Amino acid sequence: MVDITPPAGTHLAGSGMGDHRPAQSVLDPLYAKALVLEGGAKRVCLLAMDSTIIAEPFTAAVRQAATSMGFDADAVMVHAVQTHSAPGLGRFMLDPDFPLDLPAEREYLWGSEQSYVDLAVTGAVRALRHAVDSIRPVQVGAASAIRADLAFNRRAVRRDGSIEMPWPAGRIAQPLGPVHLRYLEGPIDPEVGVLCLRDELMRMVAMLLHYTCHPVNVFANRWSYRAVSADWPGAWSAAMQQTYGSHLVPIVLNGCCGNINPWDPFDPDFVMDYRRMGGELARTSCKAVPTISFADRGVLDWRIRRVGLPYRDVPADRQQQADKILSGSPEPALLKDGSGQVDPEWFLAASTRSIEYCRRRMPELSYEIQVFRIGDLAIVGLPGEPFVEGQLAIKLASPARHTYVAHMTTQYVGYLPTAQAFARGGHEANADCTYWAKLAPEALETVVQNASATVKELFV
Repeated sequence: MVDITPPAGTHLAGSGMGDHRPAQSVLDPLYAKALVLEGGAKRVCLLAMDSTIIAEPFTAAVRQAATSMGFDADAVMVHAVQTHSAPGLGRFMLDPDFPLDLPAEREYLWGSEQSYVDLAVTGAVRALRHAVDSIRPVQVGAASAIRADLAFNRRAVRRDGSIEMPWPAGRIAQPLGPVHLRYLEGPIDPEVGVLCLRDELMRMVAMLLHYTCHPVNVFANRWSYRAVSADWPGAWSAAMQQTYGSHLVPIVLNGCCGNINPWDPFDPDFVMDYRRMGGELARTSCKAVPTISFADRGVLDWRIRRVGLPYRDVPADRQQQADKILSGSPEPALLKDGSGQVDPEWFLAASTRSIEYCRRRMPELSYEIQVFRIGDLAIVGLPGEPFVEGQLAIKLASPARHTYVAHMTTQYVGYLPTAQAFARGGHEANADCTYWAKLAPEALETVVQNASATVKELFV
């Protein structure tokens, strides 16, 4: 693991509305963490980044470096844990082909700054090289536990059937709780999956946690909005090192949390605390470890499948509205309050227009599904932010004993909601057809079918 904590003033990604969040403090460091596994003639690498997103050029740079170390490029999985209190790693808020020549002080509108991307690439490659140089014999095992009290479906259905993303409001604002909400639209995935690698002295050298929840505790607190943090994945990592030693490399595979947040939407007394959440996941992980049966042999393999996903059709009235805003202000329009922030209406219009540039470059979006087999464990890498329903379907169809799904791999493609979610709208399937909500309703089902088929290829 290599420290990639950004310098002061680096833009923190994840707000979604084009506002500037220069880093002002550090709650905990950010890392690039690499796990290299070798069995027989095959070698795979899992690289987990404490970042908000990764764009395809970042993955390409890492894979190019990996090939010089003897890896097949398809055997390198790059994953962003998606903490919203970290920088982005590549342009993702607007399409890279959007015609903007931004000055340095506005570079953040792309969602990232190249100076930090370069820093993170260097850190990622250093982590990969160190992992290669540190290869030793290990035994591998996995176990699962359940925690249904740390993650919550974030799409709440109002009385009129529309969707709201609830935030903790407190007893003063909601003395009886959010009585205007009826129920939560979908499920969560309560699995706490733990993969352990131990040496000949039974010392844990690496541990991997699979859990599914947006790391937004720090981001959602007003006092820490501009603080750097790995959120609950960082807190879990620190707690596991405290238990098993500083030599341990703790890695988080965050699951398909496109519709999952870390607070109870019906509890007005809920307090967001990333350290508590990470600590609870660490305690559960430690309970699971003694149940693991370790093996020193097993199948190691990988597959990649690329599929084309269709885009949404932008409604004519929304297209006309976006065209009117952008024709009046081809360059970013600022708010008139003197804050220097970009007008959200302009940014949303540019986000809608970005779909057109993406469609010109790719009539269908090229989507990469990646699967690793590690003994009786399948690790499935899916780009973007699929809804948890897709992950659950993949797990149910999997012939593997353990199946961990990692979202935000390889490239950023936006949300993949269920087809049913589009009727209700909401942030992830909004009527504005933003760049982060650009895929057609059938996209998630296509991904689930192809991911499930790829897992079965490795376990036949």
